Formats: sequence, C-alpha cells, structure tokens
Amino acid sequence: MGENGSPERLGGSVRKVTLADVAAKVGVSAITVSRALRSPEKVSKTLQRKIKKAIADLGYVPDPAARALASGRTNVIGVLIPSVTNNVFSDVMRGMYEAIEPTTFDLQLGNTRYSPLMEEDLLKVFLSQKPAGLVITGIDQSKTARTMLQSATCPIVQIMETGPNPIDMMIGFSHYDAAAAATTHLIDAGSRFPAFVGARMDPRTQRRFAGFKDTCERAGVFSRERLITTPEPSTVTLGASLFANLISQQPEIDAVLCNNDDLALGILFEAQRRHMAIPEELMICGFNDLEMMAVAEPPVTSVRTHRHEMGRRSIEMLVRQIENPDAEASKIIDLGFDVISRRSTARRGPRLGS
Repeated sequence: MGENGSPERLGGSVRKVTLADVAAKVGVSAITVSRALRSPEKVSKTLQRKIKKAIADLGYVPDPAARALASGRTNVIGVLIPSVTNNVFSDVMRGMYEAIEPTTFDLQLGNTRYSPLMEEDLLKVFLSQKPAGLVITGIDQSKTARTMLQSATCPIVQIMETGPNPIDMMIGFSHYDAAAAATTHLIDAGSRFPAFVGARMDPRTQRRFAGFKDTCERAGVFSRERLITTPEPSTVTLGASLFANLISQQPEIDAVLCNNDDLALGILFEAQRRHMAIPEELMICGFNDLEMMAVAEPPVTSVRTHRHEMGRRSIEMLVRQIENPDAEASKIIDLGFDVISRRSTARRGPRLGS
C-alpha cells in the first residue's frame, strides 16, 4: 500500500485492494469483514462504521465473481423489463429501488426492448453471473427462456401480470379483467359504438383487447370496423394520428378504449381539434392512470394499476425467499386494478345528437 492507505502503483499498474487490506486497517480478521459485508446485522454498529470507513479510505471494491465462487451466488438481483423510457416501468423501478435500499443487495437492470430473443440473451448473461434472484416482466416467456428460468437456482418473480402457471412467484393483475371492466364502464355510461385503439400490441396489450372484444360482444356492440392497432411504440402523436384515421372511416364512434394513456391523450387532443365535445360526443378511457390523466382538461378516465407497489413487493418477495428459502410464500399475488372514472366518460345516455 502507498502512503495514507492508497493503492500502491507497481510498474505502471495499481495493485488491487483486497479484503485482507481492509481487515488489516480495521484490526480484525478478513472473515469478520466478509461477515460484516454479507450480514451487517451480525456485527456491532461500531464495527460496521470502522469497516465502512476503511473501505472508503482504501477504495476497496468487492469482487462479485469471488463472492459467487465462495457462496454460490452474488448479491445482485437481476431485473428484466421491456423499456427504460416508458413511465409505467419507471414507476415499477422506483418501487424496486425503494425496497432494495435497506438491504445488502444490488439491482442490475436489463432492457429487453419487447424482444423475446433479447430476453433470452439477457437471461443467459444474468444467469451466468449467479444472481441472488431475478425479476422478469410478464408471463409470455419463450420456450427457451422458460426452460432457463425453470433450471435457475435462484428465486424468480414474474411481474406486471398474473396467470395460472408461475415459474416460481408472480405479482400483478389481470389485463383481460381490467380492460373488460373499463369497457363495461363505457357501455354503462351510454356507449353503443365503442372503439379500441392499440399500439405495440405485446401480449399484455392483446389480452386487454380480448377483454374489450369479449365484453362488447356480450353487449352486442362489437365491430371490427371500430378497431385500429399498430406494432409501433405508443406516443401521444401516434394516438392523435390513429384516431384521425379511425374517425374518418367510422364517424359514429362514441367511445374509445386505449391500451395506454399516451394514446388516450393523443385522442383527446385530436378530438378537441375537431371540436368534438368530451364526453357528450366522445368518451375516452386510457390505461395505467399516469399522473397526466388527472390534470388533463377534461380529466381522463383510466385504469389504475398499482405499479409502484408491484415493484416494491416483488423485491420484498425475493429478499424474503433468498434469506429464508424454506419459508412458505404466496406464489401468486393479484394486486387488482381500479377504473378511475373522470369527466371524459361522465356521459350517461346516448351520444349527443344521436
């Protein structure tokens, strides 16, 4: 070591600070330092502070590969989500980071970009690093991905959805039921010509469409002419464009269920440009209930999903299983949803002028 405990430079390279260096500086054994890092609750607060100071002074960085070799796993929880820009997943991640903060674990994030092949590739990388646990989005993994997950030796939580066959644990809600409830809300408010607007059309969106379609068919108000979907990523601009195309072909439309809030806002803006009265001529319902829906004018009805809680509880489920593998745990947690009714669907009766 150089002066003041700094790493010693030898022949133009820096000797890596080891656990033994930290232990020597504190005056304890390397095993004690290792225990303090793995299970801080097993050592005194005073010793924890001394070890943290020594780590900071020396610039010690734990070697995850060495930890994995010694313990069979790292302290990393891998998280695979399909988007890092979508506000829906930002809320989920916020809950995860809040839950991980008081623990000794770290999060490692992978972005699958809605691609099953990308998900498979990321799973190979994550599993090779011996994670303490894994969070993966959805229930529609490929056969290859599901085989890898079923062979994993760590706890796994599938998020954003519930289904009958969890790989290990899952937490979410039924997209089908949520869309069916929103569609029922529109029909009960007087819609006789409801439409569906969807983008991206991943499996969760397809289940939302199925909930819309089945509910409309039971009420005798379904028409394929009042559907418009695209594989493109959803944006407010796209919502406006899709609605413009749809309403020009089907001017009788009196309500729209959107597969997310971006599309719903775009439809609101396009309807207002056309001087359509909301909700008297057109009712609009989004999905996810992002903050902007309550402050739009008029405020827009949306399906509220409990994303922050989903993120927080998924990490809590993993940590509990990692620390106590034999403990009994709920395999499927359904957080449900709420249709938040606002002025955009406040009409009760036939469309204005019909």
